[in-house]
Amino acid sequence: MKDIKNLSILDRLLRIIISEILFIVWYFWVWWILEIIFLVLSFIALFTAVIWFCPLYIPFKFNTFKKNNKLSKTITVFLIILIISLLSAGSYYSVFFSKKIFLEDYNVMNNYYKQTLFNTWKDNRNESIANYDLLVINYNNFYNKYSNYKPYVVKCDSLFESDLITIDLKIKELKDEVYTWDLQKSHLSLETIRPIFQELLKRNNFSMLAVSLVDFHDVMEKVIDASDTKDITLLNTAYLEADEKLKAVEVEANDEEIKAIRNSLEEVKSLADNWELDKLSDKAQELKTNFVKVYLKRG
Repeated sequence: MKDIKNLSILDRLLRIIISEILFIVWYFWVWWILEIIFLVLSFIALFTAVIWFCPLYIPFKFNTFKKNNKLSKTITVFLIILIISLLSAGSYYSVFFSKKIFLEDYNVMNNYYKQTLFNTWKDNRNESIANYDLLVINYNNFYNKYSNYKPYVVKCDSLFESDLITIDLKIKELKDEVYTWDLQKSHLSLETIRPIFQELLKRNNFSMLAVSLVDFHDVMEKVIDASDTKDITLLNTAYLEADEKLKAVEVEANDEEIKAIRNSLEEVKSLADNWELDKLSDKAQELKTNFVKVYLKRG
């Protein structure tokens, strides 16, 4: 290659920088055929820099190589720092913004899931149908985008695609239930989607507050069921679980809204301890209402 070098040192360094940019775009931002294109271009830019030769220069008789072509030590150090900084900063901000965009897309879709869940629980037929229809549309958008494109935050999640398919099928199967059946049954069917979302978030290290709220919800339902049936033994067992899960929520945030959940939970326990069974169900519903207020905004 010594005799056919046609790249200067500066030319080679610029190609390395271009290769880095193309690599970052390939790894974090593109999918399908674009992945192949950007990866190939990145490899070509790096390879030509390594061998000091660009075949595209030949037809145009272009040559930047000089035998005594040297850069000053200051410029060389600057360019090395630039290359390292570009790779570090590009990777950092790509992780940050790809995660941010994913969460924004997820939250748009998840908001309609939560609203559908809430309205089926409240037995509001019209609101349930309206939010379910929006859920179908927005989940379809989410599914179409992320079944083709896996951002960095879920890139290594081997279960991600199968989870998307499972959720898609579950949502579509619910149409008749939401439109015409008992909405309480629809609510229970919708609840089966929650653990899939929960595990997806856990596996990919998303907001621990959201994950903790979902974890608490599952045991909170046990407290509510035990309160409705006035089963004190089951309630005491469920309380211990709920107490631990709520502590995890409180580690992430402990503002007035979270404290309202804690107060309601403790009041349910106090009523059970004092055998004030007639008040249990109402207080348990207050617990759920306080939870829903937080979950709709921050879950």
